[in-house]
Amino acid sequence: MEISLNTPPGFNFKRTIASHGWCELLPFQIDREKWSLIRTLDLNDGKPVTLTITAPRRALRIQTSRRVSQSAGKKIIRDVRHMLRLDDDIDSFYRLVASDKDFNWIPRQGAGRLLRSPTVFEDLVKMICTTNCSWALTEKMVSGLVGNLGRAAVKGLRTFPTAEAMALMPVKFYVNEVRAGYRAEYLKELADRVAAGELDVEAWLRSPLTTDELMKEMRGVKGVGPYAAENVLKLLGRYDGLALDSWTRAKFFSVRNNGRKTTDKKIARYYSRFKEWRGLALWCDLTRDWLDVSEFPVGPAEPPA
Repeated sequence: MEISLNTPPGFNFKRTIASHGWCELLPFQIDREKWSLIRTLDLNDGKPVTLTITAPRRALRIQTSRRVSQSAGKKIIRDVRHMLRLDDDIDSFYRLVASDKDFNWIPRQGAGRLLRSPTVFEDLVKMICTTNCSWALTEKMVSGLVGNLGRAAVKGLRTFPTAEAMALMPVKFYVNEVRAGYRAEYLKELADRVAAGELDVEAWLRSPLTTDELMKEMRGVKGVGPYAAENVLKLLGRYDGLALDSWTRAKFFSVRNNGRKTTDKKIARYYSRFKEWRGLALWCDLTRDWLDVSEFPVGPAEPPA
């Protein structure tokens, strides 16, 4: 079954799906030769479905692993729009950077949309799994969660586990099977709170709180420090925080400081001109070389009308 979905003007499928490491974490998979994003979803409508998403022209082509009902098709569209940030309004960001010679490539290449999971819960769990560890360990932990607790689809692919499925497991499962180490207690407590209805992380998407207030609420979740909170905020569409870690610092030293170490204050000053968009400007700046720039248009950057 195939679903077609229009994209906003200037949307760049490659820059979006490869915008950060989520595309490498199950249930996401990326095929960089065919430039497709694969994602297994739990539709709560029978067996899970696996999507293969491509963008042959100015629209997305979503191929499903099985036929789905009309209501399930609507959910697929909602989830894809959410994951690929199709409804995010980043025109003001594009206008802000369009006159900056070091950043005007961003609107020209349609960068700035950061891939996210269908749920805030999944993004939060994955973010906890990125804290204070190597990327290889992050992949191992997420694969352990999906492989043990996700629902099976085709060809051995699985969904991301629900909070309810995670809450059923004891702490020792997260230690022994997921290899989460000290994060085991954090994952268990988060799942328990969400499953019990005590914590509604999905409400963060539409929260009326200021960014500072929302960050304070996020940091009330065990295992969520400044780095994790600021990164989750980016996936909610709030880009005030820089979410500095060892990788972003080292990349800044290389890209913007001739390889010399500097302070976090200097990094913050460098991106301060981008105001509430500074976290997104930093991320685009430091990941510009992730894709071959020769693939994209090189004409003058014009701010959106």
